[in-house]
Amino acid sequence: MHCKIVAIFAKTHDPRCQDVANELITWLERRNHIHLIEKSLAHHLKRSDGMTREEMLIQAEVVVVLGGDGTLLSVARLFYGKDIPILGINLGSLGFLAEVTVEELYTELERCLDGAYNISPRMMLEVTVIREGKAIKKCPVLNEIVINRVGVLARIVNLKTKIDQHTLTNFKADGLIIATPTGSTGYSMSAGGPVIHSQVNCIVITPICPHTLTSRPIVVTDHSIISIIVTSSLDDKVCLTLDGQIGFDLLEGDTVEVRKAPTCTNLAVPKNCDYFEVLRTKLKWGEC
Repeated sequence: MHCKIVAIFAKTHDPRCQDVANELITWLERRNHIHLIEKSLAHHLKRSDGMTREEMLIQAEVVVVLGGDGTLLSVARLFYGKDIPILGINLGSLGFLAEVTVEELYTELERCLDGAYNISPRMMLEVTVIREGKAIKKCPVLNEIVINRVGVLARIVNLKTKIDQHTLTNFKADGLIIATPTGSTGYSMSAGGPVIHSQVNCIVITPICPHTLTSRPIVVTDHSIISIIVTSSLDDKVCLTLDGQIGFDLLEGDTVEVRKAPTCTNLAVPKNCDYFEVLRTKLKWGEC
């Protein structure tokens, strides 16, 4: 498959991302490929050919993301359900998702356009908020969901958690993280959760600073349906955060249902990509 239409997303306020975007547009035009850029990026580049995200979603054949993991997470949700390769170019700091360097950009993009790329399918979660028996919000996530208390007082949140309708426990903690294998190297790892290989099919449940020391992270199968019921009192504000980017206020009695999403995010990765080398490099393992 030879692709011609490339959607470009970038961290718009980052001057370096803007420079690389300009260079990439020129590179594509010289090779007679069609580029799509969103309106906010076009504005910063002083161009008049910006499009809405919805228009880009319909036309794109390959997606290039310039920035860090945060930018890529938002694009992954946008293209949820689309069988389109996403090539993440790391212009951020850590970059577990955006693995390709700027120096590798054109070599790897050429492979994508020629259909000679490697795909790393990444499991996503489907999150549903149920209130008084009705689903009031549904959203896919690539990294994790977090449920925690919002406010200046350091108070714990009570979260009754079930796995396939079997009671797991009532977590009394600062919060709870439900992560994919991809998200295991994010907030979950910072909270003491395990590092899970990105191709392992499972879901990680990690309590944040649990009140009981025996409350530990637990890994369940990707077939599990996780139900979390907010049992905190009405005067406590509890928030659901999706991929660290979307927030939603929860009420006492709300249920957050988490399950494996029916489709994956397809990340285009270099042919010589070594997952364990990425871990060693990003986490600085073995360094004195």
